[in-house]
Amino acid sequence: MSSSNTETGAISHALTIAGSDSGGGAGIQADLKTFSALGAYGMSVLTALTAQNTQGVSAVHPVPPEFIAAQCDAVFSDIRVDAVKMGMLANADIISAVAASLRKYQSRYIVLDTVMIAKGGHALLDPAAVDALREQLLPLASIITPNLPEAAALLGAREATTEAQMREQGRALLAAGAQAVLMKGGHLGGEQCPDWLITADAEVNFPAARIATRHTHGTGCTLSAALTALRPQRADWVETVRDAKAWLLEAIANAERLQVGHGIGPVHHFHRWW
Repeated sequence: MSSSNTETGAISHALTIAGSDSGGGAGIQADLKTFSALGAYGMSVLTALTAQNTQGVSAVHPVPPEFIAAQCDAVFSDIRVDAVKMGMLANADIISAVAASLRKYQSRYIVLDTVMIAKGGHALLDPAAVDALREQLLPLASIITPNLPEAAALLGAREATTEAQMREQGRALLAAGAQAVLMKGGHLGGEQCPDWLITADAEVNFPAARIATRHTHGTGCTLSAALTALRPQRADWVETVRDAKAWLLEAIANAERLQVGHGIGPVHHFHRWW
C-alpha cells in the first residue's frame, strides 16, 4: 500500500525511523515531540536502543533488520504516511532493510538525517556502513541534512571550513543522488550558524546568530524532524527550512528553562506551550 498525499486541512502524518534516546533529548523521543509541536501525527520505527543521557551514550543495542521491516510493514499497511524521517541506522544491514521498505512504499517526502556520531563522540553508525548509506539511501532522499563532519565523511573529503566549501560539498552531494541538501554550518564556529539549502534550481542561505547555550542535545534530530513535519504543510523546501529553523532557534533559546540532567541538555520542544 502506497502512502497518499495530505488532504487539504488534514493533520500531516510523519514517520520517524531512528534510534531511541533513553534520556529523551534526541532520537525518536525528540522526533515525536517535534512532530507534536508542529502539528503532525507521529509514528515510529525503532532501529536501535541506546543507553543515553545528557552526559553521553554508554551502550547501543541494534534492532534486528527483519523486525525493522516488520515495523515498517505494520505502519505503512494501515496508516497514511505523508513524510518519513530517517535518523540513527547503526549498520549496513539496517540500512538495507530500511531502503527496501522505502522502495516498497514510495513515500513522497523522505528526510535523511545522516547521523554518524553522537555529540559526546560515540559512534552511532558503523564506519563500514557509510558506503551503504551513500549508495542505498541518498538516491531515495528528498533532502539530506548533514553537518560538516558528516558531509565530509559521505564525500571522502576534508571537512569544510568556509561557506564556499559548504556550498561546494552540497553540490557534490546533490550530484551523488540527493534531490536536495541542507548543509548545516554550526561546526564553522564564530558568531553565526549559516545553513545552505542546495537544490538543482537554487542555493539559499539561512543565516542565524549563534545562541549562547550549551544545551543543544538533539538539535540535528529535531531540525530534520521539523522538516518532516512541516514539508507536507508548506509549498516547497525553502518555506519548510525557513519555518523549521526559526522554530528550532526558539527551542534552543529556551533550552535553559528545562534544567534536564547534568551535561548537555535538550532543546525545549514545547517552548510555545510550557
